[in-house]
Amino acid sequence: MYSTQIRRHRTCLIIGLVTALCGCEVSKGPSSSFEIASKGTYSASYDATGQHLVIGSIYHGGSLWDKRGERLFNWNHKAKEASVIIATSISHNGKWAATAEKSAFAIWSLESGQATAYVATPGDVLDIALSANGNLLLVGLTNNAALLYQTRTQRVVRTFQHRNTVRTVALSADGRFALTGSEDRTAILWDVNSGKSLVTKEHEDDVQQVAISDNGELAMSAAQYDKAIVWRTNTGKELGQLPLGAQRLARGTRFTAARFSADGNRLLTGQPNRLVQLWDVNSLKLLDKWELPKRNAWKPTSASVQAVAFTSKNSFHAVGSNGFAHKLTRD
Repeated sequence: MYSTQIRRHRTCLIIGLVTALCGCEVSKGPSSSFEIASKGTYSASYDATGQHLVIGSIYHGGSLWDKRGERLFNWNHKAKEASVIIATSISHNGKWAATAEKSAFAIWSLESGQATAYVATPGDVLDIALSANGNLLLVGLTNNAALLYQTRTQRVVRTFQHRNTVRTVALSADGRFALTGSEDRTAILWDVNSGKSLVTKEHEDDVQQVAISDNGELAMSAAQYDKAIVWRTNTGKELGQLPLGAQRLARGTRFTAARFSADGNRLLTGQPNRLVQLWDVNSLKLLDKWELPKRNAWKPTSASVQAVAFTSKNSFHAVGSNGFAHKLTRD
């Protein structure tokens, strides 16, 4: 494992807000931005308050950044080799991070920048989620299972089984619940202590995004050609669907990032078309929306929203796969 602390001036790029005059429904852009990868990213994750960001860049492997745009560490799994980091996560307490390549993951200390574990997995990794204190890591795999690792012993303590690939995973901050979404068209809530399934939500297509609130009371699950729903974990009762519209669902509207606010009253989501949306959880009404800029305004390229975070009541962060981190604000 290879860790290098970067001690140089941060490179901060404030990019202009690009609004295409083409009838696009979103015109609001970020208030400021900085570049984190010259050619884009495979993955990105914020901590609970957006203070730190871990990414997997296309050409330079893993790295840790602070909210000002300063790169703190380079994190790669082998010396002098840029790892292909396809999934990332930061613990809720902001002390630990995880980076995953195709069939292995590493655990890192945000304080020292050093790796504390490196573990090979029995299947290809698609998603990971660290527990609040960094003691547990949930790994979604192509072998139809999600494995819960004890990061100190590097042993599997729970296996959550699906009938197909597990594409997306989440852990509640209180450590009670694991949430998995699969290509078997189900999202399943699990009891971490017993390993038993508590709630199963059926979808009409592959479940590609899940999220769970910090207190474990609310969950969100979404499938590409199907509904995106918010539901209560204790009963499975649905609060309702995010109002995406029939045309959007028919085109395959997809979520690539989702996060509840600390109080569970709001939900921040990201999509593959650079769109970030803020929702009221109780009414399921859209409160605000932003469109992340293209890297090159004159080219017909887009960027997937890979990570979102609440930083204050009216301030948020988001990362696009084109290699930029953005600050978003409400009026």
